[in-house]
Amino acid sequence: MSARGNLVIKDRAATPADHTYTPDGDDANGVHVFSEKTGVPAGNPRYTISLKYSKGKYRPTIKLVVPVVQTQTINGVASPVVVRQAIADLEFTFDSLSTDQERKDCVGLLVNSLAATGQAQINDLVTGLSDIY
Repeated sequence: MSARGNLVIKDRAATPADHTYTPDGDDANGVHVFSEKTGVPAGNPRYTISLKYSKGKYRPTIKLVVPVVQTQTINGVASPVVVRQAIADLEFTFDSLSTDQERKDCVGLLVNSLAATGQAQINDLVTGLSDIY
């Protein structure tokens, strides 16, 4: 079992930047919550992770929510507003009889399938919103 700490994750900008998500406790369903602190709490990017077990299956689940905040001015009063969000949901399902190596291989295959180079059709579909023909 790992101790909870900060998550430092690189983005895919031309000059990659580190994003630090700090622990924010658990929500009502036992989901571990991390957020990248901004000046507007509603605009904080959130990373959540949980592990459920049911009927002989383990289900690790990860969710990333990245809001975009803009300043809105109404009657001369400026306030921040979330105008849209990018959301990624990822759920694994592993049998309780699966081996550590089987789980590592599954995770590795998925991570490598999302590489910016080497898997152009996947990258183009997900980030470029260009379907595969």
